[in-house]
Amino acid sequence: MCMPVELEQPERNNAMDNLVEVLTPKQDSQDLDKDLETFATKYRRALDEGFGLSLPDNPMGRLHFQATEVLPELGLPVPPGKALLHLNTFHTKEHLDGILKTAGEIGITHILVVSGDGSERLPKLKPEDIGMSVNSVTSVELIQYINARHPNAFTLGVAFNPYEPLDHEIHKMERKIAAGARFIITQPIIERHQALEELRRFNTPVMLEAWMSKRIDLLAQCIGYDLPQNQAYDPLQNLRTLRANYPDSKMYLALVGFKTQIPEIKNILGMQ
Repeated sequence: MCMPVELEQPERNNAMDNLVEVLTPKQDSQDLDKDLETFATKYRRALDEGFGLSLPDNPMGRLHFQATEVLPELGLPVPPGKALLHLNTFHTKEHLDGILKTAGEIGITHILVVSGDGSERLPKLKPEDIGMSVNSVTSVELIQYINARHPNAFTLGVAFNPYEPLDHEIHKMERKIAAGARFIITQPIIERHQALEELRRFNTPVMLEAWMSKRIDLLAQCIGYDLPQNQAYDPLQNLRTLRANYPDSKMYLALVGFKTQIPEIKNILGMQ
């Protein structure tokens, strides 16, 4: 019998509530006013239902408006500890500094620092731009820069990919934690993953990503690995299993169906 697993959750002040991912509008939106309204509706709904918000940074290398542009424009609230801003290495230094400045001004306290998905339209941050002598800027260098430029202003987290070779991923995590990461968010987990056991050594809060779309092909694209396509994927059942297997872990909910899934998600996570 598989028993529940207690991942380390010692620094409760660094952990966040269960998060719902909400994407800002794309920069090539065909109806920006409508897309902004949809974003605002989802944002407010998630807060009203007791969730935190996760705000990605140009996911999959596709250009979106920055959350630090959209939130002030729409006058949306940023309750303390309720908004997680993603920040990757595909920015100019001027743009990066502007994002961090605005994030602090509007009350964002938590940032997920990732290397990110690039594209030909996205400039890559150069080591010399941030005063570092390395081959390229990764999440490690970005964490170091943020902490040096804005000491004690933000709680920084990092990603963990259990689908990569484990030794390599753990070595990267050691460097991320040493740089100042204070929490970890995994790539989407299906039911259980043995690699998560290795995160115990870091004594750092771990949040599990739950894939809430039935499109398992999109999940495979997200993690970069092929998954079986010949079986139905039930996202709510997977969330139940994750909750049973990792009862003390908060969840990062991606591609949530706001019209149909929110009540059952809250029931599964004990948020009613």
